[in-house]
Amino acid sequence: MKDMNKRLADLPKLAVEAKKESKKYFTNLKRRTPKNLDLVMHELHEAEFKKTDCLSCGNCCKTTSPIFTEKDIDRISKHLRMKVIDFETQYLDRDEDDFMVLKSAPCTFFDESDNTCFIYDVRPKACSEYPHTNRKKFIQITELTLNNTEICPAAYNIVETLKKRLPMHSNKKVRRS
Repeated sequence: MKDMNKRLADLPKLAVEAKKESKKYFTNLKRRTPKNLDLVMHELHEAEFKKTDCLSCGNCCKTTSPIFTEKDIDRISKHLRMKVIDFETQYLDRDEDDFMVLKSAPCTFFDESDNTCFIYDVRPKACSEYPHTNRKKFIQITELTLNNTEICPAAYNIVETLKKRLPMHSNKKVRRS
């Protein structure tokens, strides 16, 4: 746990330092997206989560809110034996992008004593898919992924590994003498 706390303390600085390079990398990747990108991302995601235990971290639950879809709200309300309107009133707000999100962070359903989730079995889709690094059409969510590297050590590691696995170079003209 002490090691994870150090990693979490260092992560924002590391992610910010890598952001410019990562942004340029993703720009080049969008220009020439390898056909096997989703497969590579899936492999990197699987490898990272074999060695990363989210229960030792919980930073996503401590610092951000997922988007709650109507299906999520219905499912969670039913699980909590609440009316949808009561669930929304008690726990959710509309953000500036018109998405339903939690009123506060850390997540209301997060237990900081052991990093578990009170509604894990019915959690929002955005939580179950986080950090979205194994999503199909990954190339469409590079901006989200960059943001997630500042929150999730696994996302940071996956992006850094991707840059080594599929190096991208800009098309600089080389002068030949």
